[in-house]
Amino acid sequence: MSMLLLKTVQEARAACREAKSRGGGVGLVPTMGALHAGHASLIEAAARENDFVVVSVFVNPTQFAPTEDLDAYPRSLDKDCALAEQMGAQAVFAPTAAQMYPGGEGVWVKVAGRLTEILCGRSRPAHFRGVTTVVAKLFNIIAPDRAYFGQKDGQQAQVIRRMAEELFVPTEIKIMPIVREADGLALSSRNVYLSGREREAALVLSRSLRAVREKIEKGERDPAAALSFLNGLIAAEPLARLEYAEIYSFPALEEFAGEMSGEVFIALAAKIGQTRLIDNIVVAAGPY
Repeated sequence: MSMLLLKTVQEARAACREAKSRGGGVGLVPTMGALHAGHASLIEAAARENDFVVVSVFVNPTQFAPTEDLDAYPRSLDKDCALAEQMGAQAVFAPTAAQMYPGGEGVWVKVAGRLTEILCGRSRPAHFRGVTTVVAKLFNIIAPDRAYFGQKDGQQAQVIRRMAEELFVPTEIKIMPIVREADGLALSSRNVYLSGREREAALVLSRSLRAVREKIEKGERDPAAALSFLNGLIAAEPLARLEYAEIYSFPALEEFAGEMSGEVFIALAAKIGQTRLIDNIVVAAGPY
């Protein structure tokens, strides 16, 4: 069977109903397209665990601020379909904005509270509302048994998990490891915007996270000291402008009242030239 390219909600629902009627599990990999090896790892994982895999390709306008790169965001549907099929997907769902928002942008699914107010939520206050709204729509259209997200967007993954739990969505949320280039740079669709010098400068993000991880593994337990160390490393790169660097417990993303313990989530966002990149790492800091 050749891979299906689904353009409408009706087509996607019909294809998934047919797959379920055969008794197979349905997996969903939500994306905004411009697929790379990180997405490929999600599709491959979904193909291992499900009989019918849908990759959604939709550049969601509601998660972009007016000053962000919606129009410039890379789009490559033909290449995306080829990669999705190569990695084992049975269908690509590529709707228009009119399909996903038939009544306009008046109905929202929002996770309120500190989980969406920290980290990226400070500078992008409407971002997660757009993410949870479109993912909730995809869950209702595809009705997947499992949905796959990358740890690179670590805060987003936890927001989606919270939404699914609170709305009793019967979909298992699978959060998969970050995929990196050989030199450590986290794969991102925005990496294509980097010049050669900026690409080299961007390595300061993963390099600094690894250095902080080593410091914690050697016994550092003071979150303020760890953050000061991280900030100093990134400040040494002239092309990097740090937006935030923060440390929380994982997966709850709560502040440490005192010393770090258990799983520690270290996350940052920075502009390299004009390109905003995010990265994170999880490290064990000993018992609770």
